[in-house]
Amino acid sequence: MLILGSLPVVVASKIAQLQVMPSEEHGAEFLQTQGDARTIRTETIPGHRGLITDRNGEPLAVSTPVTTLIANPQRIAEQATAKDLANLAKALNISRAQLDGRFKRYRNKSFMYLARQLPSAEADRILDLRIPGIFGRQEYKRFYPAGEVTAQLVGFTDINDDGQEGMEFAYNAILSGEPGAKKVVKDLAGRVIKDISLVKPASHGSTLKLSIDLRVQYAAYRALKAAVQKHQAKSGSVVVLDVQTGEVLAMANQPSFNPNDRTSLRPDSIRNRAMTDMMEPGSTVKPFTILAALESGKFNAETVIDTNPGRYKVSYKTFVDPHNYGPLTLAGILKKSSQVGTTKVALQLNPDNTRELFERMGFGEGIGSGFPGETSGNLPGYRKWDPVTQATFAFGYGLSASPLQLARAYSILANNGLRHEVTMLASDRQPENVRVIAAQLTSKVRHMLNAAASDKGTGSRAMIDGYSVGGKTGTLHKVKAGGGYDPHRYMSAFAGLAPVDNPRLVTVVVIDEPRDGDYFGGLVAAPVFSEVTGSALRLLQVTPDAMTAARDIASLPPMLAKRGGL
Repeated sequence: MLILGSLPVVVASKIAQLQVMPSEEHGAEFLQTQGDARTIRTETIPGHRGLITDRNGEPLAVSTPVTTLIANPQRIAEQATAKDLANLAKALNISRAQLDGRFKRYRNKSFMYLARQLPSAEADRILDLRIPGIFGRQEYKRFYPAGEVTAQLVGFTDINDDGQEGMEFAYNAILSGEPGAKKVVKDLAGRVIKDISLVKPASHGSTLKLSIDLRVQYAAYRALKAAVQKHQAKSGSVVVLDVQTGEVLAMANQPSFNPNDRTSLRPDSIRNRAMTDMMEPGSTVKPFTILAALESGKFNAETVIDTNPGRYKVSYKTFVDPHNYGPLTLAGILKKSSQVGTTKVALQLNPDNTRELFERMGFGEGIGSGFPGETSGNLPGYRKWDPVTQATFAFGYGLSASPLQLARAYSILANNGLRHEVTMLASDRQPENVRVIAAQLTSKVRHMLNAAASDKGTGSRAMIDGYSVGGKTGTLHKVKAGGGYDPHRYMSAFAGLAPVDNPRLVTVVVIDEPRDGDYFGGLVAAPVFSEVTGSALRLLQVTPDAMTAARDIASLPPMLAKRGGL
């Protein structure tokens, strides 16, 4: 009885010795260390990706918290029951055979992804099943509120939240967050039951504010999509620039895609065609040839060029106008888009000087945005200019540019001969200007472009109620695969600015391969310019200019005109 009575005392003293005495082998310190090793873990704290917004703070790309389910196949094989696996397969909406097959492929691994980026509520429903070896990990998933309207410009990320296209890719280093770490206590099911300490705080990505105005972007996208569908075109692009700052206010492309659902994504819809695709700009660069003529001193605004009889042979090629326009001033050449008149002017100029002016306008030079696939275009330098090359170069063949480069060149006309860098990021700083052409010359060309976009010019459908418009149409033959030009495939373009005396906006519209019968730039692209630029001017609250008001009153019946209109 004495021995039996002493046994509880001996056991109690031994337990006390193990739990209290720190120096005892396999004592309190040892047991605490062993317990911590089985329950304390270092957990990653995800750093979410920075926000992308438009210039007014409207979100274009946001990161939303989601949960990724991960599994330990070895532990599942040892501890999960058949009922557990059946419940898991049902919760994941897959068959039991599919689930077993996935675990079998990873049977020798201790880690596998079970489901990536689930909504937190759905993931919690699966975790609540308390299946051994199934854990949740917080991540972030990118969401694009504007969807296909800004898809090519903003771009998208992959499942690991790394930028793959667009601004997401170009500014990935700025947008990316850096994960942190913390020590936590987990239970046997792998759930965190207590935070112990912060090892390293997560660093979230920086916000990227783009220069685009989402209101203008919607207007551009809507008008472009309607035009591409109406004319059964292959594709299209619109660029809207702020003349005063060089900021891109809108950049829309068709076809587009939904970055929130890329299950049926087509590769040709990803390209930001306004920056990556080259085209021969055709007649849209005739204003720069006229600018070169004025700068040479050989011509002035009143110089008359005889285009009779409506055709002009140069070496082996004959240049033809749709009609015999007879004698034309330089403004008349732009108004009628006369090939004969442009050719006769170009052949009287030094071609190297003409090319040098095109170079000053930014042709053959990239924007420098860092945007993936951005093209610098092509501005060839000829050792010897034959007359045909000299003539075709003057009206936009033999060189290539993107729609954005063409918009930059027109912004120099709009900005009184001053050039500043084009940007897709919002900026509060005044841009640095470099003078590349005399202000009085650009003013003369702008007013010539106003005549070209009048009711008697080729760009009459570009007119905007309440605002004066200057611009130039372009109807471009596309190059055939085997060389030469295809007589049945066209690109329709319009490049213009508004208002004429004090320009605020430059807009370029390109419609590729319209197939409904209309293909002239004045019929296909000019109406898009009118709708987009008109909407943008009103959204930006640009004051209507008197030039248009005077024109509108002049077009009214005499009785109403005397009263100043309606």
